[in-house]
Amino acid sequence: MTVRTIPAGAVSRETMDWHAIHWPQVHRIVRRLQARIVQAVQAGRWGKVHALQHLLTHSFSGKALAVRRVTENPGKRTPGVDGDLWETPAKKAAAISRLRRRGYQARPLRRVWIPKPSSTKLRPLSIPTMQDRAMQALYLLALAPIAETTADRHSYGFRPERCTADALEQCRIVLSRHIAAPWIFEGDIQACFDEISHEWLLANIPMDKSILWQWLKAGFMMKHAWYPTETGTPQGGTISPVLCNLTLDGLEKRLKERFGRTKTGKSDQVNLVRWADDFVITGRTQALLEQEVKPLLEHFLRDRGLTFPQRKPASRTLTRASTSSGKRSESTVARIWPNPPRKTSRPFWRTSEALSNPTSRPRLDTYLYSSIR
Repeated sequence: MTVRTIPAGAVSRETMDWHAIHWPQVHRIVRRLQARIVQAVQAGRWGKVHALQHLLTHSFSGKALAVRRVTENPGKRTPGVDGDLWETPAKKAAAISRLRRRGYQARPLRRVWIPKPSSTKLRPLSIPTMQDRAMQALYLLALAPIAETTADRHSYGFRPERCTADALEQCRIVLSRHIAAPWIFEGDIQACFDEISHEWLLANIPMDKSILWQWLKAGFMMKHAWYPTETGTPQGGTISPVLCNLTLDGLEKRLKERFGRTKTGKSDQVNLVRWADDFVITGRTQALLEQEVKPLLEHFLRDRGLTFPQRKPASRTLTRASTSSGKRSESTVARIWPNPPRKTSRPFWRTSEALSNPTSRPRLDTYLYSSIR
């Protein structure tokens, strides 16, 4: 079959060839629609935003890209409750035409328990079916431009082109200046993914409410029994990280409005750095953080059904330097640059040593094959 022009509109019912899809054109169409969504959000034209979202989620390009995402990621061999996998080109092509809003019904999630990193405890992982994953990936294409446009400036978790190194660099910038705040308030949000209020999500997330309601209320299967979900968004859902970020976005703006410069021009030195549900807030005094920042944070989270853990985050002071310039000691700044765990860094050093040793250097094609595999 020859490559044909792919429209931005609805999917054709004719039989298609997965390998005949012109992917550069698909990406170009999706990016163009996403750029128009960003422009509409910035202009405050929410009616146009919803129209563009509808166009993107009903387009051939959006559906093809959603199917490609869920069939080429590491979880492509993990089935949901129906045991179905899209492993062949024919199944992938057929899946594109099945991504329709009309008649769609979300299936329960498959609940498994996996170990936490560097811990003996287990955490729940809810696995959607391939159909539900693809639908979430499709609506994520229309929701992500809004999330990125309205996101907090110093939010770094689950965002494109951002990583932990960026969060650490912002911490270094905030804490290493000689006029930086001497106190920090650090903590995480208790069971953030599991406790987000469904009512808040349905009222504030700018997407199709009926589709979102199905994902939130689908429940999960464990040991052949169905359990309802009254709160939270499942860890394992394609769209869940963006829903989490949208829930917590706005905190930085609220802190800036409340703790900007005073009438005398003196700053409270309140800064927020957030990675998903972990955060660091700086402040000029311990009393400021405990008596003003913390109540504001608790009120912000309470509206969203979230709370702090029972172990309260502690405010602690940073070590000051005894230098004549008044700058902080190098050891203080170095504390926010932790070394990577030995378990994760060992393969990197083994590969580096092998490539740097002329006598034991492997053939380049062998190294590339083993890296890809």
